[in-house]
Formats: sequence, structure tokens, C-alpha cells
Amino acid sequence: MSGHARTPLRFGYGTNGLTDLRLDDALALLSDLGYDGVGLTLDHMHLDPLAPDLAARTREVAHRLDELGLGVTVETGARYVLDPRRKHGPSLLDPDPDDRARRVDLLLRAVRVAADLGAHAVHCFSGIVPDGTDEDTAWKRLAETLTPVLDAAAGAGVPLAVEPEPGHLLATLADFHHLRRTLGDPEPLGLTLDLGHCQCLELLPPADCVRDAAPWLRHVQIEDMRRGVHEHLPFGDGEIDFPPVLEALAATGYQGLTVVELPRHSHAGPHFAAHSLPFLRHAAPSVPVPPHGDPSAIPEGSRTP
Repeated sequence: MSGHARTPLRFGYGTNGLTDLRLDDALALLSDLGYDGVGLTLDHMHLDPLAPDLAARTREVAHRLDELGLGVTVETGARYVLDPRRKHGPSLLDPDPDDRARRVDLLLRAVRVAADLGAHAVHCFSGIVPDGTDEDTAWKRLAETLTPVLDAAAGAGVPLAVEPEPGHLLATLADFHHLRRTLGDPEPLGLTLDLGHCQCLELLPPADCVRDAAPWLRHVQIEDMRRGVHEHLPFGDGEIDFPPVLEALAATGYQGLTVVELPRHSHAGPHFAAHSLPFLRHAAPSVPVPPHGDPSAIPEGSRTP
């Protein structure tokens, strides 16, 4: 694919890496820095999905996104939004059906929010296999719990993009395809591909993972990472060679957001947001890019957590 014919990749930044900022301040920052969009994690500090007047608050955020010219993906990986004592609990795999229903309700809320925001996808993941639960049972629960969410996503016209997550039941691209086949390859079911996770545990290099996943790509997350270590790192601190990965992604024709995922770096979120975009623009395939605001200011604090 020639450079002049290629559609530029669209970069976003995840609000789970900007948790010390009010949502409106975070959106304004990303717009000022020149990002194309935002990965919006529904959480108590950023468009709380469980607080009153969700529809009205969502309309306000939609207006602000439109005003700033930002695209959006809705993400559902908040650590404690449902249970203040269990990280990512309850999950879609919990033994208690009432607990599973709480996670399903969150995802149904996320689908409605995504539709109202004009988001290009809703992200989710499976959860870890609970103690005492065999994998066959876990896969059955995952298929059953995702079915109403997929139905809602189909009705809303918003893809559900499931993320393979290290340590979870659905951890790899092969696991995603297992789920897809189990469910009968439903049209609303897509994939969130975290490029760092590819480096961490997939058998193929990240660029090959991108090419293999292309038909199902609905959302992409990006950060640096090392082989065998699930730790989201700033660009340059891990082992990923980004130019061939971004070349492969651009060649797929993917039109969604590629969202920087640094959830453990909120202590210096504006700094990492400012420095991530120039890195990605430099590593991405050469295409005409309009000038953006100056992202050079470095706030107090170091590059490491």
C-alpha cells in the first residue's frame, strides 16, 4: 500500500491513565495535544455508569466530544466500579448468577452509553476463572452472559470488542476464536487487540497478530511491554518495535481508534499523554498529518511510576 493512499491511523488516550483529572479536563487536554479520540473507561470519576441521570450526563459528554472533535471508544475495565473489595469483580464467570448479572448490567449500560456517544465500539473482557470452576463451565458461562450483551449491541449498532487479557479465561487470540465459534460467529462480536499483550504472550510477533486479527478488529490498545511480563509500559521502556506493528495496522484499513493504555501512570498522566502522541506519530507510516498544539511541556515528576 502506498503512503499517499493510506488512511492515517487515529490515536487516542485512555482515561484510565488520567484518573487524577476531571473528565472534562482530560478531554480538553487530549484535544489540545492533538489526539483524535479517547478511550473512555466508565468509572466513578469519569461518567459513573451507576450514578443517577446517566442518560443526561452522557448527552453532556457527547456534546463535549463533538465540540472538541474527539472520537470515542467505551471501555469497561474499571477496577472497582462494581465491587470496592474485588478488582474487576464480579466478572462474567462468577459462580453466583446474581453477581454475573451485575456485570452484564454494566455492559448493557455501556452499550447504551456507547450508542448515545456515537462510539465506534464497546470494550469488555472475560475475567479470570474463579477458584473451583472448571474451564468448560467457565466457557459456558461466558457464552451465556455475553449473549444478551451481543443482542443489545446488535440493536444499538455498536460492536462489542472482547479483549484477550493475560491471566483471564479469554487470554489469547486463539481463545477469542474459540468464543467466536462457540457463539456461532455473531456479527456484533469483534476484537479488542492490545498490542502489548501480543508482545507479552502471543506466539506470533505483534505485527503478525495484527494481520491475523484484521477481519475482527474493532478496537486497538497500545503501549510498550516485555515478553512474559504483563506490565503496561511507556513507549521505549519495553521491547516492541513499533514501526512494523503500526505499518501492519495501517495496512489492514482499520478505521477505529488506537488508544494508549497506561492505567498505572495516572500520577503523571498529562506528561505521558503529551509524550506518547509524538512517539506514535513518528513510528506510524508516513502520511500527511495536520499540525497540532505543542505537546512539549513536561510536568513535575519522573518517567517511571
